[in-house]
Amino acid sequence: MTTIYVDADACPVKDEVTYIAIRHGCRAVMVCNGGIRPNPHPLIDLVIVDDGPDAADIWIAATVAAGDIVVTNDIPLAAKCVASDSRVLRPDGSAIKAANIGSILATRDLMADMRAADPLQQNAGQHGRSKPFSKADRGRFSQALDQLLSQRS
Repeated sequence: MTTIYVDADACPVKDEVTYIAIRHGCRAVMVCNGGIRPNPHPLIDLVIVDDGPDAADIWIAATVAAGDIVVTNDIPLAAKCVASDSRVLRPDGSAIKAANIGSILATRDLMADMRAADPLQQNAGQHGRSKPFSKADRGRFSQALDQLLSQRS
């Protein structure tokens, strides 16, 4: 049976995951360093990991199985999950797959190098910042998760 793992510390779509998982009768695991209230529904689990760097990512990567779904914006975690044949969704609804993880990792590394090369740009207005999370992103995510769960056997 498919399990949804959520890198939950800064995830903006926890409520959507909960609603869709319950509707599909699918287990969802919220993994965080704390600060999230447990959901009383028996299909929704909360795993609290140590405060160490990337502790939630390490736990998810070690636990996820082929066919499971991982919700994260963390690109290195996504790469590990794709390598284990799990399906990865970003909170904006975009999928990370074997076909696109290489270019996503390369872009991430390039942007990190550019920020490191120009430290003054780090504090200059909106340059280099992500766009705000929108209602449309939330809708695309809900639709993408619903489609993935509808495809499972």
